Amino acid sequence: MADLQLFTHPKNKVAKKAERFFSDRGIRFHAVDVRRKAPTPGELRKWVQAFGVQAVLDKTSKTYLEEGLVYFSAGEEDWIERMCRHPDVINLPLVRCGTELSVGDDPDAWGRFAATLKA
Repeated sequence: MADLQLFTHPKNKVAKKAERFFSDRGIRFHAVDVRRKAPTPGELRKWVQAFGVQAVLDKTSKTYLEEGLVYFSAGEEDWIERMCRHPDVINLPLVRCGTELSVGDDPDAWGRFAATLKA
């Protein structure tokens, strides 16, 4: 059976939606609050390689907008470092089920993960 891990934030509506999705289906998961334990660069790199920096960034986050990150031109590694230091700019939840990943609001992927875990 694969492990299910969610990088979340208690005030993030989509992260709460993902937690509800799995809880309602009786699927156990490990939630990691990014305020307390941000993803490591190695962990975050998996999502960036799979989806790209732009998909992993939350362009609506307060920090992204207030710090003018829309004008921040950097390479992938610079973005990963910045997201690790300021996890509130990550498009949550980041979900990992075994080797499969999803980012943000992706109920289709969550359904696949649930089916895998129920099998």
